[in-house]
Amino acid sequence: MSAQLPGIFDTLAPSLDRYGYAAIGVLVGLEGIGIPLPGQLILIAGGIYAASGHLTLVPVLVAGLLAAMGGDNAGYAIGRYGGRELVLRFGPYVLLTPDRLAKAERFFARRGHLVVSLGRFVDGLRQASGIAAGLARMNWRRYLAYNALGSAVWVAVWVLAGYLAGNHIETLYAAFQRYGIYLLATCAAVAFAVVAGLAMRRRQQA
Repeated sequence: MSAQLPGIFDTLAPSLDRYGYAAIGVLVGLEGIGIPLPGQLILIAGGIYAASGHLTLVPVLVAGLLAAMGGDNAGYAIGRYGGRELVLRFGPYVLLTPDRLAKAERFFARRGHLVVSLGRFVDGLRQASGIAAGLARMNWRRYLAYNALGSAVWVAVWVLAGYLAGNHIETLYAAFQRYGIYLLATCAAVAFAVVAGLAMRRRQQA
């Protein structure tokens, strides 16, 4: 019997029921090379399955981490050895448009290590950061270190969120649907304040 998954999470139940940890690995790994898949959703669902006893927590975390790093490093190799022409030629087939890639590269040029570590929490950057790092020919060992840090935090946050939600996920999901817009607005305001603060500091230092 499946764990109870509400709303959009329910679409992931058949994959988790049939393939378990492999489903987590495949979806998270493919997202890492630029394919727009619900990486964080499968991690949350994996955490819920672990809380209900259908899966085990540590293997879920390990599968997510290895897949995230594997996919990102595959993206790095594509960018570094395939080059811009290859990325621009095939990127649109996985929704990695020239505009999205250009935005990732511009941000990467200014804050490369932050893109690799924190970009996992930003849709668009998460899918393109490995490719952008490869195109920029970032030192692989440096990339690997920042990628391992970012992937570990990202996987832990979403898996543990699902695990701690456990049997309360339906109640929490309903509450998010009702109040989610306010939460997103708050997050946007905080992000804007941080960016504005950094911009003001840069002007003062200039």
